[in-house]
Amino acid sequence: MGVISLLGYRWVIGTPPAKGNLRKELTILARQLYTHPVTNKLTCFHFSTIEAWYYRAKNSGDPIMALGRKVRSDDGFKISKGVLRRIIKNAGYKYKKARKVLTSNDPNYKEKLDKIKRILSNLGPNEKFFSIDEYGPFAIKMQGGKSLIPAGTIKTIPQWQKSKGSLIITAALELSTNQIVHFYSKNKNTDEMIKLLDILIDNYSNQECIYLSWDAASWHASKKLYERVDELNSNEFKIARQSPMIKLAPLPTCAQFLNVIESVFSGMARAIIHNSDYKSVKECQCAIDKYFAERNENFRQHPKQAGNKIWGKEIVTPAFDESKNCKDPMY
Repeated sequence: MGVISLLGYRWVIGTPPAKGNLRKELTILARQLYTHPVTNKLTCFHFSTIEAWYYRAKNSGDPIMALGRKVRSDDGFKISKGVLRRIIKNAGYKYKKARKVLTSNDPNYKEKLDKIKRILSNLGPNEKFFSIDEYGPFAIKMQGGKSLIPAGTIKTIPQWQKSKGSLIITAALELSTNQIVHFYSKNKNTDEMIKLLDILIDNYSNQECIYLSWDAASWHASKKLYERVDELNSNEFKIARQSPMIKLAPLPTCAQFLNVIESVFSGMARAIIHNSDYKSVKECQCAIDKYFAERNENFRQHPKQAGNKIWGKEIVTPAFDESKNCKDPMY
């Protein structure tokens, strides 16, 4: 009978605890192990459960029968939440948040990833590797966030705001030097990608080869874009204009987390867009231009110190690594 026998015979019928010692005696019982009346396994009972059993037995004419009714005919057994909590804890179970695993549904994921790794590990002094993407469109309006404000002041943001305009940033991040090339677009399409291509071959005309890496957006893999790349790589074009060879290293499908420039966009959003209230599109553009100019200058002076800078605020160091999620889900 275990704890039921102790409560029934010893305390209620026999010698109950001395006045003032009830809590102490119940605590001692709660710390002991007993044979479960149904499973025959060793278990423990919570203080509140034993206390409830004590008063049930004390106020009953037949203490053992009163406590015996706790075991039902269907072999079920009623226990308190505290006992259940302790059983779960003693079994080693804990509440843990599920981890989101970075995945891609591209059947050629490993091959594409290995190709990019191979290019980066063998990148020559006259070769450059660019991570390319667009940020936006985003509205120019009052943005939320934490602010340093005096006591008694509450910052509010209207639920409904009239947008002052919108922006799309098209940019390329050169991985070996951490330099950003950017401009503003009206749309996300192939024409903007061709415009970026022309800028890159002009800015890096002294290189032998430039690699372009981007996600699987439709305008990044259009027929018109590939035709332009073939044109730029043709002998006729190279004779007319000294330009580098262009090679493509697209990211796997649904693998935006591998796009290193996403980390830079996240840092820019935290530093420039988050908690802002620009009066016009031009004012926002000036802030973004200054941000990228200062970031480029910093990495020209300190090329090995990529990552945690005041304007960097990047969630990960801007370097290609399949174990890092470069894309911040908040931006």
